[in-house]
Amino acid sequence: MTIVVITGGSRGLGAAAARACAHRGMGVLLTYNANPDSAMRVVDDITADGGTAVALPLNIGDVASFGEFRDSLQAALRTTWGREDFDALVNNAGYAEVAPIAAVTEAHFDALFSVNVKGPLFLTQTLLPRLIDGGHIVNISSSSARVATPGVGVYASSKGALEVLTRYMAKELGERKIRVNAIAPGGSRTELGGGGINEEVEAALAAQTALGRMGEPEDIGTAVAALLSKDNRWVNAQIIEVSGGYSI
Repeated sequence: MTIVVITGGSRGLGAAAARACAHRGMGVLLTYNANPDSAMRVVDDITADGGTAVALPLNIGDVASFGEFRDSLQAALRTTWGREDFDALVNNAGYAEVAPIAAVTEAHFDALFSVNVKGPLFLTQTLLPRLIDGGHIVNISSSSARVATPGVGVYASSKGALEVLTRYMAKELGERKIRVNAIAPGGSRTELGGGGINEEVEAALAAQTALGRMGEPEDIGTAVAALLSKDNRWVNAQIIEVSGGYSI
């Protein structure tokens, strides 16, 4: 059985990816930060559908805690699946905050880069010994790294940095036959940044999208699950936009 670790899997895109991966027969280990109840609902949904899932706490912005998380991960792998390793890592946990360039603070900048760049880098580094040769890493980026939207310049820059890291990870981990790709969602209906978006913004995003609507978490989650499959074994070092044709 393929076992996938999905950070930030308690809600939004991460929860949708967890459900989609389980539906394809993968074992899922998802992480949550502040909402264990939401994480357990995802686990219960997967279990009720005949799948296997485990939820563990993780603060992606706290690099010092990654060693403890690695130990918890190993224990869960051993107890649930009888394994010491896993097959895929989805670096999904992220953070967004809106601020125009003129109003950006150092704290705003540091928080975004800590969660969106530093966290995925050092978590990947920490878990590499447990990721199988021939495994797969998927980093969740954003189409905002290519389409400039006022107010999200620092967030978009952090996702741009994650995309550069994606290519370097693919290059450096190629010796172990580990594939590394990124998925970049367009405008999507998620709770990233602490809440939804208003009808005016939603209408504008839908108008910019060739398929005429915003993305749903399931649109992205199923793309993650498909990318992890062996059918895409020759896809590597790519930034794949999953946006319905956003701003083309």
